[in-house]
Amino acid sequence: MGQRNDSVRLGVVGLGFMGQTHATNAADFGHEVVAGADLVDAARTEFAETYGATTYEDFDEMYDAEDLDAVAVSTPNTFHEPAVVSALERGYDVLCEKPLADDLASAERIADAAAESEGFCTVNFHNRLSTAAAVFKDYQAEGFFGDVTHVQANYVRRRGIPGVGSWFTSKELAGGGCVVDIGVHAIDLALYLMAFPPVEEVLAVTRTEFGRRDDYVDPGDWYDETEEAVFDVEDSATAMIRCADDRTISLEVAWAANQTETNDFVVRGTGAGAELELGGEELTLYRAGKQGTDHLVDSTIDEGSIDHSGWAGSDKLFLDAVEMGTAPDLNTVEQALTVQRVIDAIYRSAERGTCVSVGEGALSGERR
Repeated sequence: MGQRNDSVRLGVVGLGFMGQTHATNAADFGHEVVAGADLVDAARTEFAETYGATTYEDFDEMYDAEDLDAVAVSTPNTFHEPAVVSALERGYDVLCEKPLADDLASAERIADAAAESEGFCTVNFHNRLSTAAAVFKDYQAEGFFGDVTHVQANYVRRRGIPGVGSWFTSKELAGGGCVVDIGVHAIDLALYLMAFPPVEEVLAVTRTEFGRRDDYVDPGDWYDETEEAVFDVEDSATAMIRCADDRTISLEVAWAANQTETNDFVVRGTGAGAELELGGEELTLYRAGKQGTDHLVDSTIDEGSIDHSGWAGSDKLFLDAVEMGTAPDLNTVEQALTVQRVIDAIYRSAERGTCVSVGEGALSGERR
């Protein structure tokens, strides 16, 4: 695709909170929100009124009827594949919500469709677009950390199970629980900080300790149980991820846990280390020196920020790439497929109670 001379014409599939977020960001950046698709009538009505867009119940009907440049897909995970693949087959550029799909086999089919399409596919890993991550990557490019050998990745809520009865707690609709909801962010950022080394093995345990309890306490009101409530997924997980050259990631993820909340990432390198929060602005650097005497140096970078971070930064990255007609190097479908392989391995390891291998086509879709 060649460079575009005017604003991007965007269609949105899935008109809930994230669909509206993508639409709002696109409008704020001067692009045109042309149309939206959703099965829910009320969502279509609200979207049409808010953005002046034409709405459809069926995304294929929207794709065929509208002159679009790009599509943002923000449906429940199990519906990613049909919406994304159909858009790619028409040559549209696509931004897909994380994770890439609800299971590995589906994610591989999306990646295959992207490889054959005139358009490109990116995935909304918005936590890479943070001040702390940007500063870290610039230091890393200068060789400051030496070889990054280990990352401690944490995304733990004290209480934060999404509303039971929503698609987040249904294995059929989401593909899993906390691992695919928030763990995906931790896995992706850890791999990003390590420059995406090949992943070889995973040892993991998943638990359901809170979601089914009658005495579950949630002062934050995330939890809204109904008579039709489905909770057949995990609410916490622990994993050790071994990458090439014995690089490792230790992962702690929980929707609910009896501990202090944390989304801290600790990075250990042979030259220096770092600590940052998922999506945060502050970065602390750890190193040692011999100038004058042997000593330790802790440096905290807490001033300044990148222009666009989080969801806005991810949307701008995508829309700028659409406008230029060139796929971005960040948040690629290939990287998203690597993350999906790790998620798949976490579930396989937890089911077997053993370490499992990760690699090309490693027992794709076995959990299904």
